[in-house]
Amino acid sequence: MRFVTVTGSLKGTWQPVMTADTTTQSYWLNWKVLVCAIWVLLSAIFSSLVIWKFEVSRKRMRDENKESEKEASPILYEDETWRPCLKGIHPVWLLWFRVFAFVVLLVLLILTATADGASIFYFYTQWTFTSITIYFGLGSLLSMHGCYQHHKKASGDKVENVDGDAEQGTYDAPPTLPQSPNPSTNEKGLGAPQEHLIRQPAGTWGYIFQILFQMNAGAVMLTDCVFWFIIVPFLTIKDHNINLLVISMHTINAVFLLGDTALNCLRFPWFRIGYFCLWTVTYVVFQWIVHAIVKLWWPYPFLDLSSSYAPLCYFSMAILHIPCYGIFALIMKLKHTVLSTRYPDSYQCVT
Repeated sequence: MRFVTVTGSLKGTWQPVMTADTTTQSYWLNWKVLVCAIWVLLSAIFSSLVIWKFEVSRKRMRDENKESEKEASPILYEDETWRPCLKGIHPVWLLWFRVFAFVVLLVLLILTATADGASIFYFYTQWTFTSITIYFGLGSLLSMHGCYQHHKKASGDKVENVDGDAEQGTYDAPPTLPQSPNPSTNEKGLGAPQEHLIRQPAGTWGYIFQILFQMNAGAVMLTDCVFWFIIVPFLTIKDHNINLLVISMHTINAVFLLGDTALNCLRFPWFRIGYFCLWTVTYVVFQWIVHAIVKLWWPYPFLDLSSSYAPLCYFSMAILHIPCYGIFALIMKLKHTVLSTRYPDSYQCVT
């Protein structure tokens, strides 16, 4: 299979043309496929080993010896899934943002599926878009639970204070907070109630939520970078207009994810790049299985195994995962640096 380049326009266009039967043995039994398979296999092995070392093994070590918890991989507390990064921000604001993002992404996904059919899930873009929609849906549920807990704790503290005063038969006015030269300091003292000294570790859904966050962070960067820096400038599908819906699907996902990143309290450990790599490996293996069964064109030209540049393309895409994940890690680092410096008493994320 090759992609025919159409001339006569300022922008290169390509149209998928079947020049080879992907269901034949000759298509798969050659050195190019072997090299590409080695790249994919090495990526899967590396990702699995990283996850096993930093996720599975350390979790098992924490279960066996609670005292070694601090030396283990970063733990996720239950309230980190719904608590904003600043004390002055009420958790309900993060809840409303996640609900709004979930509704918008779900509507866009439904509109795209209605317009183009189920074939849209043949593309990596829709895989990632669906994943980030699930992320915001799960985040909305966790935020709802967190807001309920926050309200319950605030109400409980008030009831306990009133009951204590009634038993004593007296009521003492709350002490006046000392004035601070920093106005934000006084606002923090009037904000949310003090948290429990003992924080509960996150459950299974909390860890799934954090994994989705980090996996989508890399996948969104990869999807949008490939679309805006490779496909749009150099390759445009023939007779396919880049309409507002297509632009939205390759823009609004990053906007919402960056917005949630600015508000949330989630951590971003490096080792979870393994989930991002396995996500892409799963997509590639899916494409190979489909093409081995059905004679079909490739959704992206750099996935075509009949091209003499296939090994280089697969290797380049594998390496591209590192800067895509690294860019988001730098964004997280920038957030921690700026907010912890500007709001040292209000910032409550663990770096």
